[in-house]
Amino acid sequence: MNAIASQVSSTSVSALPSAEELDRALRDASPAEVIAMALKSVGREKLALVSSFGTESATLLKVMADVDPAIPVIFLDTGWLFEETLAYRDTLIATLGLKDVRSIKPAEETLSREDPDRELWFSDPDACCRIRKVEPLARALKPFSAWINGRKRFQGNARADIPVVEDDGVRLKFNPFANVSREELEAIFVRAKLPRHPLVESGFLSVGCMPCTSRTAAGEDSRAGRWRGRAKTECGIHTMKIS
Repeated sequence: MNAIASQVSSTSVSALPSAEELDRALRDASPAEVIAMALKSVGREKLALVSSFGTESATLLKVMADVDPAIPVIFLDTGWLFEETLAYRDTLIATLGLKDVRSIKPAEETLSREDPDRELWFSDPDACCRIRKVEPLARALKPFSAWINGRKRFQGNARADIPVVEDDGVRLKFNPFANVSREELEAIFVRAKLPRHPLVESGFLSVGCMPCTSRTAAGEDSRAGRWRGRAKTECGIHTMKIS
């Protein structure tokens, strides 16, 4: 880590390094090194990890907990999540000793105005994601200068070329698993004996909101069950600047 840190100038909280500078320094770093640098760059009070507590989330949360289990974790409770996901959140909090998990919900006023019948997911899934994920996350991230997420390049589509660190408007956005392989993720699960999401055994390889998540057939991409039958592949929190 010292060698990586020496490549980044002005890594104090008062003078943040640029996303480009950090990305160059961390291009080949391990996930733990990326998270440690994020912590060094902005400090715990200004750093958050955003997790869906989905099928692969335990790996990133495990790496983070090994670095600092008190880093704030933001969990978007959209109102449409599987009960199994909520239970898995509680399991991982206890298993990993996470100290500061914040469950964020959509604004009731917005739901009443824009989705009173809870049918927006069907008629306009982009709008549904906006009011249930994008806007709540934007509010939750206001106190922070940087955030961490679990996207991987092997997931394809818009994620195929993500950097390790990118500019997210007024914040830095760290992608510590950007260049991690599916095999490396599995190794973390096995080595740490992490519990699996309860829905994995039922064929759900990627889990989001209940109405827009389906089982994945053999040979399909792991995210094929998300928004099945639609051109949509992202909820929006990673395709626009949250700032």
